Amino acid sequence: MKTFIYFLSIFCSLGCISYAQTSSKKFSAEGEFTANCEGPAVDSEGNVYAVNFARDGTIAMMNKRGKSGFFITLPKGSTGNGIRFGDKNTFYVADFTGHNVLKVDIITKTVTVLANEPKMNQPNDLAITKSGNIFCSDPNWKDGTGQIWHVSPEGKTRLVAEKMGTTNGIDISPDEKTLYVNESVQRNVWAFDLAADGTLSNKRLIHTFADGGMDGMRCDVEGNLYIARHGKGEVAVLSPDGKVIQTITTIGKKVSNICFGGSNGKTCYITLQDRGCLETFKAKTAGREWQMMEAYSAKK
Repeated sequence: MKTFIYFLSIFCSLGCISYAQTSSKKFSAEGEFTANCEGPAVDSEGNVYAVNFARDGTIAMMNKRGKSGFFITLPKGSTGNGIRFGDKNTFYVADFTGHNVLKVDIITKTVTVLANEPKMNQPNDLAITKSGNIFCSDPNWKDGTGQIWHVSPEGKTRLVAEKMGTTNGIDISPDEKTLYVNESVQRNVWAFDLAADGTLSNKRLIHTFADGGMDGMRCDVEGNLYIARHGKGEVAVLSPDGKVIQTITTIGKKVSNICFGGSNGKTCYITLQDRGCLETFKAKTAGREWQMMEAYSAKK
C-alpha cells in the first residue's frame, strides 16, 4: 500500500506541472469582429486589445474573461492591423490603409501619428525593442513582394530590407540580436542579424512550410517563435534555429495573429478571422512581450 501511495503521489505531482496545450479554446464571443480581426496585445492589467471590432477602424478591449467592448475608433481613413506596446500606457498600431504607425495613449485614449510613410505598401505587423525602435513588415499582396521598415522612437522611417516576398509576421529575439520575419505566400521564415542602430544584415532562411499560410508571430523568452498559420488552423512553434517543436490546433482556420499575457505570461491569445473572435491556449514558456510589460510596469 505504501508503494502504491508513493507512486500515486509522484503521478499527481507530475500532473501539476504546467505543460503547453495542444489545442486552443474559446475566449471571446464569436462574430464580434470583422474579417480583419487582428492585433492582439495585452496591457499590464491583463486586458486584451484587438482591432476591427464590429466594424473596421475600431479597437476593442477584452477583460480577462473575454468580455469585449469598444475601446477607441481610429481616425478617418485608418484601419488597424498589428498592435505592440511600447510602455505601460502606450501601444502602437500598424495602420494599413493610412500608411501610418499610430500611437495610442490608453489612459487618455488619444491617437496620434508616430510615423507616416507614403512609400509603404501596407504596414502590417510591428516588432519593438526595449528602447522603442519599431520594425514594420510591409507586404505588397498584389505583386507578392514586401519589405521591412525601421521607425525610430521619434517617428523617422528608414527602409532596412527590400526585395522580399509578402512580409507579414515579425518579431525580435529576447537578446535583441535577431529579427525574424515571415513571408505569407512564399511560406518562408527569415532571420536577420540586428544591430543596435536598427540595421539588418546576414539574412538567412530558417524554415519553409510545405503548405498553408502564415501571419503574425511572437517570440517567447527562450527565443522560440509562435507562428499563426493562416488557413491551416494551427499555431506552429519553431525553435530559434527553425525546427518545428510543437503544433497547437485552433478552432478556427484563419489564425491571423498572436500575443502573450496572463498572470505568468504563458497565456496566448490568438485572433481568428473566420470566426470573428479570439481563442486562447497555454504555452510552456512565457512570452517576450509579457516580460517587456513586466519591465515597463516596474518603472516609476
